[in-house]
Amino acid sequence: MQGSLYVAISSQVALERRLSTLADNVANVNTTGFRATEIKFNEVLADTGVADVSFVNQGKEFLNTKNGGLKITGNQLDFAIRGDAWFMIETPTGNMLTRDGRFTITDNGALVNIDGYPVLDPGEAPIQLDPGAPAPKVGRDGGLTQDGFRIGAVGLFQADLSQGYQRKSSLGIAPVVRPEPLIDAGSAGLLQGYLEESNVNAIGEMSNLIMVSRAFENVSAMMRSTEDSFKEAIRTLGSGR
Repeated sequence: MQGSLYVAISSQVALERRLSTLADNVANVNTTGFRATEIKFNEVLADTGVADVSFVNQGKEFLNTKNGGLKITGNQLDFAIRGDAWFMIETPTGNMLTRDGRFTITDNGALVNIDGYPVLDPGEAPIQLDPGAPAPKVGRDGGLTQDGFRIGAVGLFQADLSQGYQRKSSLGIAPVVRPEPLIDAGSAGLLQGYLEESNVNAIGEMSNLIMVSRAFENVSAMMRSTEDSFKEAIRTLGSGR
């Protein structure tokens, strides 16, 4: 009987974590370049001496790497990545990767993201443009040209996220393993005048949110039933003395 309580508790911990990720995904359904969070759960067997008891672990988070839809903006400073790559942004707490390509040029020519943080080139240096020249043109490989002259490149980076990552905000992540600049431009590329939408499937995530919420309620009901059985057993044993 105790085993069923432990199993139920492990299930609730896992379900609560999944609820948190689903709620975060739904909250960011309209966030530019957002990558949905998924969780993989594994079975854990415990040898109790009488029978194996099956628990669920807390799960390991990973990002859904499916590209989001494209939205045309016509803004020459809006960029979208197609393929497996990221922009790199310099922030006060360290560099972060993002798929959000909403950039602007400051008065002194720095290319910055929507929060005003510098966009980095393949060498992880801030990008400097001519603020008096027309808006730059961007090639598929990230190359920047102004007035017909190549003046730099927007960095495209790849990262091994299987080793872990941390969300810096809804706009970006910081991987555990150091990102590397993209060498093969054929595997990913930039589109100018577009933005990538969130890859969250709103209807699917809302359905999952409802199902997980119901599962949590069912486990809670099972725990209350088990507790009632415990109390009844105690009362029966106590009355027999």
